[in-house]
Amino acid sequence: MNPRLLEKLNAHPELLSDPADQQYPVTGMSWPADEALLADLGDDCPGLRVHYLEGTLEITLPGRQHEVIKDHIAGLLRASFEETRTRCYGLGSTTLRAAAKRRGAEPDVSFGIGIDKEFPDIAIKVVQTSGGVNKRLIYQGLSVVEVGFWQNDQVEVYRWQGERYERREHSEIFPALELSLLATDVRYPEPFDAVIEFRQALRSAQ
Repeated sequence: MNPRLLEKLNAHPELLSDPADQQYPVTGMSWPADEALLADLGDDCPGLRVHYLEGTLEITLPGRQHEVIKDHIAGLLRASFEETRTRCYGLGSTTLRAAAKRRGAEPDVSFGIGIDKEFPDIAIKVVQTSGGVNKRLIYQGLSVVEVGFWQNDQVEVYRWQGERYERREHSEIFPALELSLLATDVRYPEPFDAVIEFRQALRSAQ
């Protein structure tokens, strides 16, 4: 584990309410050490997002705007599932782990489709900082079919195609959903009104 990171988190609880995301990479971290660190952090640092890729651990302290965007995306996608009568299971930021492949992730938004399952069919990450571990490589090892990224006020979707993720103009999980519409309503200042407008747009497109 990294005692300096633990000390920093424990000594500065105000980091958890900072408006900007903060990212802490830790290299040379074995899988058992990663597990031990997560256990040590426990419930003392709610809201952390932890990603692990073959020896590199990344801890993100999401800021307020990050959480607002995450909530907007989750609400809009759930509305899309309801409008299309698609059975979904919200997994949120649940911890996803694959010890054999030395990968772990905590997405911002995730859903399983059709039936409840261990790993989601789609995982979405709000990106507000540059660099960090390769999230697509992580989700590849977790067998997540689609990965989405909210970055620069836009939504990017990648679909697993046999050997790698390929960027798509449309999500196959949300085939009738225009990503530009989703991005517009995520940016809408009033989430309640955004969902109403979003539902109306989806119905008009059917």
